Amino acid sequence: MDNFALITGASSGIGKEFAEAFAKRGKNLILVARSKDKLEITARKLRESFGVAVEVISLDLSLEHIAKTLYDEVINRKLIVDTLVNNAGFATTGVLHTTDYQKQHEEIMLNVAATTELTYLFIKDMSERKNGTIINLGSCVSFTPFPYAAVYAATKAYILSFSESISYEYRNSGIRVLAICPAPTQTHFFDKSGNVTDNMRTPANVVKTALKALDRSKKAFKTDGALSKIQSFAHRFASRRTVLKIAGRISGKAWGPRDKAV
Repeated sequence: MDNFALITGASSGIGKEFAEAFAKRGKNLILVARSKDKLEITARKLRESFGVAVEVISLDLSLEHIAKTLYDEVINRKLIVDTLVNNAGFATTGVLHTTDYQKQHEEIMLNVAATTELTYLFIKDMSERKNGTIINLGSCVSFTPFPYAAVYAATKAYILSFSESISYEYRNSGIRVLAICPAPTQTHFFDKSGNVTDNMRTPANVVKTALKALDRSKKAFKTDGALSKIQSFAHRFASRRTVLKIAGRISGKAWGPRDKAV
């Protein structure tokens, strides 16, 4: 039976780019996102262009325990997942108590809970087959705090720590785990918030870096872009307090309070 790569957040941005890159390699796909219409359009194009099998599953992964629903659907369709790309995620920005509580809760559920639970469910099957790849989407803020996007930065720090830890746990099980940590990238994240940098990465840059890292190294994480590399080393050259101040000044320009009393 053919194996599949399951990609979350596959309707746009980095997830869609991963789908095309794997399809070019002849990999069958399971595309997951909320927007079924967008997924169907992408699936049709990939089938026609590359002759691969493409399954579509429309789910909101910010809902509690929805990862089990996705896993069960994959099993019911008798599909074998040997590659899992935990790409889906989003960010809230602003001062913590002035940012919508429900949105922050959904952010944690999607960025952290869904990634953890999907990994938990699929890695067991990979372990039994002694073969598998898991790619988790981190960020340059996986390495440093980021005021005015505090919850987002914390979720991405979790992704890095989680990925490194399970990479070690499964190092002798035939399973490759990689956290890809890109600098600011041209995705929907910056549509309404304004650019933090003028030199953003593209989804194609990020995916190329991730696949190159999988092909050529055994590292548990890989940075993409100069800013991410700098942040990964920041604490070696400056105190945490200094790094925090620098990050706060950068993020404050885009998302900091307009009311100085806050």
